[in-house]
Amino acid sequence: MTIWQRLGDLICSLPGSCTLGRALDDLIETVRTMLSGSPEDRRQVAFSVSMIALSAKMAKADGVVTRDEVTAFEQLFDIPAAEHQNVARLFNLAKQDVAGFDAYARKLAGLFEPGSPVFEDIVDGLFHIAKADGMVHQDELAFLDHVASIFGIGEAAFARISSRHIVPEEGDPYLILGIDRAASNDDVKRHYRRIVAETHPDRLIARGVPAEFLAIATAKLAALNGAYDRIRRERAFA
Repeated sequence: MTIWQRLGDLICSLPGSCTLGRALDDLIETVRTMLSGSPEDRRQVAFSVSMIALSAKMAKADGVVTRDEVTAFEQLFDIPAAEHQNVARLFNLAKQDVAGFDAYARKLAGLFEPGSPVFEDIVDGLFHIAKADGMVHQDELAFLDHVASIFGIGEAAFARISSRHIVPEEGDPYLILGIDRAASNDDVKRHYRRIVAETHPDRLIARGVPAEFLAIATAKLAALNGAYDRIRRERAFA
């Protein structure tokens, strides 16, 4: 059974949820309790709910959900045609307003270990949607900053994540890679190889990111590769 089938079954098992009549908060509590006996399913479904709902609220953060943002959401998720309706139910429920996103993010933060890399994966995905209309609006950036702080992502780490998305080709490549400008060529190479390995799809799956969401890794790798290429050309090393 795919992650979408499990999520669809979960949504439609709740009274009224298939007509969007049940509060999102109730759905999250159900995720926490119904899947408590299956850590792997619990982690993957929780990540799915987190990304779908926070993506919808991210799109609503500047007041309007645009077609570009919906398209970006669809790019981020590999959704089988048969499951579009199930995912749309949750997305539409969440996008009604931005209210409550902070409490919702706190609930999701409790589903993973403190400091888990999965929180950065989520913020990366939200940035992908935020920039879909050509820029990250101030209200969207404030939304992202607040979600990141709830997840325990500090200011320096958030700046590094932001730099991968806000005009990365013009940003500081050292900030994008998260390495000091004074690092040696060998240190830069080792650091780059390590963070690329950490971004490999197999690593994402190991920390509870469903295979359907691996477009997150592709987008992140593109930014990391671009930054490394700029440093390599600047320093003229192979």
